[in-house]
Amino acid sequence: MPLYVQVKQALEGQIDPAGWRPGDRIPSEPELCRVFGVSRPVVRQALLELSHEGLLIRKKGLGTFVAEPRITTRSLVHSLVGFFQEMDAKGLTPMTDVLEQAMLPAGGRVGGQLQVEPSTPVIKVTRLRFVESEPVVLVTSYLPYELCPDLLTADLRRQSLYAFLQEAYGLTLAGGRRVIEAVLAGEQDAARLRVPTGSPLLRLESVSVLGDGRPMEYFHGLFRSRFEVELGPERSADMPPLHWEAQT
Repeated sequence: MPLYVQVKQALEGQIDPAGWRPGDRIPSEPELCRVFGVSRPVVRQALLELSHEGLLIRKKGLGTFVAEPRITTRSLVHSLVGFFQEMDAKGLTPMTDVLEQAMLPAGGRVGGQLQVEPSTPVIKVTRLRFVESEPVVLVTSYLPYELCPDLLTADLRRQSLYAFLQEAYGLTLAGGRRVIEAVLAGEQDAARLRVPTGSPLLRLESVSVLGDGRPMEYFHGLFRSRFEVELGPERSADMPPLHWEAQT
């Protein structure tokens, strides 16, 4: 087994609740060389491998730190299962901070996505989603008021939006179109997601539709987690396109 692999495995063994914790600074390269009795290139290769795997973060001028655990989510990319249900199914503790829950006119852009007139009332819900007390996604949803008027006063702090819509109105998603792009965190979003301003985030924009083709929800979200996407047969090419505008 190559020396760098042995060093890598030894370091991996230190990254657990009983050893190094997320945010801890690990020993410097010279210190690790002395501990393992190996050359600096060997240590660097081991650290590089661990960085590529997302276990360590190397900060120029500061050192190498244990990375925050990555929460893998695939639901909002390739599935009609909601974020809340997926995290709960994994045995994780999802929580929600509802930042805004209001009725307002759809306006041109939201109205275009939901295929309603700009003056049509919609319910806007902005939520900061947490898993194990860590903020994971900042998401804003828009839904036609006539579809779900009680959503305006629903308590979404500990329940899924989709579960509420199913139970209260019998509304079930049948499909949709989603677009993902990489963006940099602005000052306000960075503060909410607890990342440095300018950090890379994933921005997802989506329109979800009912069985009869009516748009039920338009949302956009900023994620600090990674995505795992399952591959399968391609969806129908005649699905209505998402009207996309570049983020400014």
